[in-house]
Amino acid sequence: MTDRYAVIGNPISHSKSPIIHAAFARQTGQDLTYEAILGPLDGFAARVREFMGEGGKGMNVTVPFKIQAFELAERLTERARLAQAVNTLKFEADGGILGDNTDGIGMVRDIRDVLGVPIAGRRVLLLGAGGAARGVLLPLLDEKPACLVIANRTQEKAQQLAAQFADRGDVGVARFDDLGGQGFDIVINATSASLGGEGITLPAGAYGAGALAYDMVYGDQPTPFMLRAREQGAARVADGLGMLVGQAAESFFLWRGVRPETERVIAMLRAG
Repeated sequence: MTDRYAVIGNPISHSKSPIIHAAFARQTGQDLTYEAILGPLDGFAARVREFMGEGGKGMNVTVPFKIQAFELAERLTERARLAQAVNTLKFEADGGILGDNTDGIGMVRDIRDVLGVPIAGRRVLLLGAGGAARGVLLPLLDEKPACLVIANRTQEKAQQLAAQFADRGDVGVARFDDLGGQGFDIVINATSASLGGEGITLPAGAYGAGALAYDMVYGDQPTPFMLRAREQGAARVADGLGMLVGQAAESFFLWRGVRPETERVIAMLRAG
């Protein structure tokens, strides 16, 4: 019997998730379908339970429902609990709903395994202190970087976020003006600047020799963050398409017990 999965969001027509999961199913020989569902803004939980009642096995969750999914899930993985947001729901045999957040591990695997940039022992700078940053902090810290520094326009918000993860590793906080000469190996943009068409200018020397600048946003062209990072000395730049495919692969693994290979799917999406 073919198992059903879906992604729910609003809007949803732009989602690449059905293409990605169809590719994963072909690659791994899994018998499943995967669809996109436009979630009602005032009826998310009811629509999830309706899909569950129709025999659905799990769902991915995208904007603007990740917080509602966190509240709906009856059981949470540690990374979902710390992220305070859920992007993957697994409907369990006992009728319960497990919530996970695969964004951070998807990004880590893209940086470490696909791009070939180790995080362990490296100096990491995380730009932003909102939900996107919160969602990736635990997987980043699990890699044991030499240091992880959060920089945010609002210092207090960065300090609060760092305090919440203090027991998981050494998390520092810095003002943008204090980043000059710090020589970070990996700089991750978790802000919405690129979505607004803006690059991020860092003080001279913020990028170390051979540094990777990684934007969690993706697009058909290099993002404003990537372009500005190149100008400022980043040796390598990457957008978040690999993170998108990576988080999907982790969701697929949670549901099916098989972890698909991501590089061919990333290449397929790049080719259009």
